[in-house]
Amino acid sequence: MALNVFDHDEYRPPVWKSYLYQLQQEAPHPRRLTCTCEVENRPKYYGREYHGMISREDADLLLSQAEGSYLIRESQRQPGTYTLALRFGNQTKNFRLYHDGKHFVGEKRFESIHDLVTDGLITLYIETKAAEYIAKMTINPIYEHVGYTTLNQEPTLKKHLPHSPQVPDGPAPAKDDCNTEERDEGSELRNVVKERGGGCGGAMAFSQGLCTSTGSIPSLPVSSGSSDTSTRSRVHLSRVPTPTKPSSPASTFWQPIRSFALSQLTSLVRRATLRESDLAPKYEKVHNFKVHTFRGPHWCEYCANFMWGLIAQGVKCADCGLNVHKQCSKVVPNDCQPDLRHVKKVYSCDLTTLVKAHNTKRPMVVDMCIQEIEARGVQSEGLYRISGFSELIEDVKLAFDRDGEKADISSNAYEDINIITGALKLYFRDLPIPLITYDAYPRFIETAKITDAEKRLESLHEALKLLPPAHCETLRYLMAHLKRVTEYEKENLMSSENLGIVFGPTLMRAPELDAMTALNDIRYQRLVVETLITNEDVLF
Repeated sequence: MALNVFDHDEYRPPVWKSYLYQLQQEAPHPRRLTCTCEVENRPKYYGREYHGMISREDADLLLSQAEGSYLIRESQRQPGTYTLALRFGNQTKNFRLYHDGKHFVGEKRFESIHDLVTDGLITLYIETKAAEYIAKMTINPIYEHVGYTTLNQEPTLKKHLPHSPQVPDGPAPAKDDCNTEERDEGSELRNVVKERGGGCGGAMAFSQGLCTSTGSIPSLPVSSGSSDTSTRSRVHLSRVPTPTKPSSPASTFWQPIRSFALSQLTSLVRRATLRESDLAPKYEKVHNFKVHTFRGPHWCEYCANFMWGLIAQGVKCADCGLNVHKQCSKVVPNDCQPDLRHVKKVYSCDLTTLVKAHNTKRPMVVDMCIQEIEARGVQSEGLYRISGFSELIEDVKLAFDRDGEKADISSNAYEDINIITGALKLYFRDLPIPLITYDAYPRFIETAKITDAEKRLESLHEALKLLPPAHCETLRYLMAHLKRVTEYEKENLMSSENLGIVFGPTLMRAPELDAMTALNDIRYQRLVVETLITNEDVLF
């Protein structure tokens, strides 16, 4: 039985474009040109490919034997510096070579010269053969039609994919049995590594960067057949048949693609099948992309093109797991839907990331701690001013990180309410981006300097608009709570001014200001929080 999303045409199996993968398979292989004589003062991290201090002309003559040949020489113009000379396109290209424990000519670091040259040849070949194709890759992304922007719930297991009627570009496919069980990804990867001398996929070190795009050169539609309820779901791939000549580069082409599809399709289907709850907060969140080395062939989930290279082929969102080219990451919408598999903790986690991962309006720490405090502690003298035992506060933090919303912070576990207030303040102090963000900080400080009360409120209302929605909602909830705390000022001795002193530095942190400026800002931080508490009903 097919997923309901397909009935409404919300999801169509993506078509993975194979052109760049084919080019990687065709790229020249590295050929080390060894020096036949012993060279004095050879650096210990270079091998027999080091030829000492020879001229460019001599290197060009030696390398003219074969495409992909390479050697290392010491520069005659700058003794003590080294050059990688590489034969490509019937020309010798020279690159300044560095070593800091790893070899590099650009941003990417390699364990061996052989891997560096392999990656460089792939880069040069693809960017030479497919420059126009690469420049247009972002024109028709698959990102929207995968349904990523509608996600926020985990799909149920054992779902089926519909059959895709699309046919790959290129030669007409012959009949082929595509009903394939899930395979061991390790064996697939070993085959690919053996093919390309170490790895596959992604953006290259020899060039400035990689542009992403789409095109209509051979592509791979992903489809599905039936699934048995007693076993794990099966994925079926429509493939172009293997060419008759086993020695051709395409003969091993579809095997790593199938391995990729089996591993990557899971995340795409998860995104496509997630449903948006009516109660779900619609917070915008940018992706947390980090450079990533993919083990085995990988395709960009934005443009559907192959991510070429041996290492650092692209970037991966640390919060939702989205894999894209580095340049594709610049055009991906700010619609990250964090996955709890990637969000491992509660404290020290970006606030918007946390609420989107748990599908809540505010961090559960804030809600649970405030509810507990209002249930049994609002009349406690010195509330928020008196600190609890740091060891027990750390214990509450670990409980939230470990158990999330199931953490027990009741009076049975922590009788002293100051432990709960301490845990709440610690949460705000540990935020990587403060509740009142670095970007909005200067505006809030300038607002506090306004002497006219009415103008200050107007300015503060405008400053609140600079906060991300999740931050603003959490600040609203906290200020409403603190205002209720001030209603018991006779018992707890905590006025809005006292609470401003406590929470000013907790909610606001100066963005890289010098110590003296930060010290002078403390009084304005207090005034901001005090004004927010006093006028909570007007400002929010």
